[in-house]
Amino acid sequence: MDGVGLEVGRGEVVGLLGPNGAGKTTVIKMLLGLVRPDAGEVVMLLGQPAGDPAARARVGYLPELFRYQPWLSAAEVLELHVRLSGAAVSADERRDVLALVGLAERARDRVGGFSKGMQQRLGLAVALVARPELVVLDEPTSALDPLGRVDVRDIVLSLKARGVAVLLNSHLIGEVERVCDRVVILDRGRVAASGTLTELLGQHEVRLHLTGLPATGEARLAAAGRVEREGDWFTVAFPADDDTTVPDLVRDLVGLGVRVHAVEPGRISLEERLLGILRDGAEETA
Repeated sequence: MDGVGLEVGRGEVVGLLGPNGAGKTTVIKMLLGLVRPDAGEVVMLLGQPAGDPAARARVGYLPELFRYQPWLSAAEVLELHVRLSGAAVSADERRDVLALVGLAERARDRVGGFSKGMQQRLGLAVALVARPELVVLDEPTSALDPLGRVDVRDIVLSLKARGVAVLLNSHLIGEVERVCDRVVILDRGRVAASGTLTELLGQHEVRLHLTGLPATGEARLAAAGRVEREGDWFTVAFPADDDTTVPDLVRDLVGLGVRVHAVEPGRISLEERLLGILRDGAEETA
């Protein structure tokens, strides 16, 4: 890790994105005291020193790799984790949490008979049962079908509405776009970019079908933003500063004698933004 800093506010969902090996799970484990950094330290957790057991008790955690005692029932697993947390959680509250994750009818069934997706739902219940102020979810939908992913999305949004802080690590970029207020992109153990979705996606795209493009026209395209070419089609990604960029660009191209056959506006996606950031990082280290 190289100076990674994270801040998650109450009622805020922050997403962690990055390629495999970028350090996302390692950052989470350091935050929770499960891994010690070689240098530096985790300074604050919920306003307290990160090593404070009382602060850690206010965090709910669903790990990427989850294992629960196969001889226990789902209800017994929850009861065990409540005792370990030291929180006062009633039997009714534990039943409510199992219902929330879709396991109300399987509360008395042994975990050893659960599918991986059901065990992941149980892990989510474990993360939520002690009414945490911060919920850390590491790939919470990796074993779930599309319906299960929608359920998790709804749960995350309900946590946000209740003022709970949520740190979400997921490789499903569409899920991150739907629920996250801010995104932190990690690459090779450092923060490559961070900000709100509006800030990160503060670029627009326009596809132009052009013929008769002289060198001066190519220079004008390059001055507008990042250019990709496929035959006579040019895609330009540019900062979304105002509404004059595209009209001015088209006007200048026509003035240079370029024939403009089509103009197709669009907006860059989070996936495209992520790939662009990672490519830029790879070029810098090459």
